[in-house]
Amino acid sequence: MNIKTRIAVNVLNGGGIISIPTDTIQGLSCLPRFDDSLQKLVDLKKRSVEKGLILLASDPVYFQDYVEDISLLTQLTSTIKDPVTYLLKASDIAPQILLGGHDTIAIRLTTNPLIMDLCKYTQSALVSTSANISGLKAAKTTLELRIYFKNQLDYIIAPNKAENSPSSVINLQTGERLR
Repeated sequence: MNIKTRIAVNVLNGGGIISIPTDTIQGLSCLPRFDDSLQKLVDLKKRSVEKGLILLASDPVYFQDYVEDISLLTQLTSTIKDPVTYLLKASDIAPQILLGGHDTIAIRLTTNPLIMDLCKYTQSALVSTSANISGLKAAKTTLELRIYFKNQLDYIIAPNKAENSPSSVINLQTGERLR
């Protein structure tokens, strides 16, 4: 494990919030088991709790506590090529702040090497949301992250130079494409 990953894992396991390049755009992440971190993340973004948050992971096993029926997702793992966020029926123990007042939870499987390592070493899915203040464009540089969030992030892994865009969103139960 490289030093950046080691620091990120320690910050996440301590309940911190980090900014990392995801498989789509620069994101803000924390672990879903820390209620205070979830609330801080929503507050940092000035985001309505009604929007919910996404869980990212490299393996469906990391979602098992948060979704009612993981079998729907495991059937797709071999066919996922592009970043797609799926909505699945949430479990009874999924934190409400993740759901945004809905009965579904947004999850995305990824092959991003950094996220794969973070999931492996934290033994958890990552909460993820775009690195921006609600309504503004996502940060693409460390300077933009500092402008948006001052010194309120616990750790930053610099954004990639590549232009990326948000994932598609599909309700896996109904097949409806939402984005």
